[in-house]
Amino acid sequence: MQSTIIQHLSADPILKNVIVKSPFRWLSVNSKGVYQDLLGSIISQQLSTKVAAVIENRFLSLFEDNIPHPEKLLSCDIDTLRGVGLSRQKAAYLQNVAAFFKAENLENQDWNSMDDKAILNYLTQIKGVGQWTVEMILMFSLERPDVLPLDDFGISSAMVELYGLKETGKTLRQTMQALAEPWRPYRSYACWYLWRFKEMK
Repeated sequence: MQSTIIQHLSADPILKNVIVKSPFRWLSVNSKGVYQDLLGSIISQQLSTKVAAVIENRFLSLFEDNIPHPEKLLSCDIDTLRGVGLSRQKAAYLQNVAAFFKAENLENQDWNSMDDKAILNYLTQIKGVGQWTVEMILMFSLERPDVLPLDDFGISSAMVELYGLKETGKTLRQTMQALAEPWRPYRSYACWYLWRFKEMK
């Protein structure tokens, strides 16, 4: 599988130059499942990794066994959530996620029965959960191999630099989509290499 992915992506000569400098590995994370990973993503938005970890640990400490089951999270008042360092807006978004998962009975959802687009459309119904957040869930929580998060600054800026792109706005997005088309069905892996390119600079 590894050699197949590398061989496929190396057909792009520009991406190949990044690949040869980066040992292959998948961006594995300690996923706690879609529900808790969504909560963690909301908590970490616009925060440094260190600060986000502190706040998330304080948040989890509010719950028995550090598990914020939807009904338990919904029973917390906003001031309690703010007391662990969350903004009022983030606290509300966390409860939006909990309410959605409770109403839809999703704690044991078989996400493998849904394709990427269906999951994206489904979860972005939740106020406070945007496309980028769900794309990260697809890539890291569900390990979907063909996700292209163009709203990610690291991905878009790497493509602009590597491919010398001059376009802006919608035209830039269309150009990036076209450049990434040959990477299918391994665009998630290509994105890992784009992130590595940014890290190596």
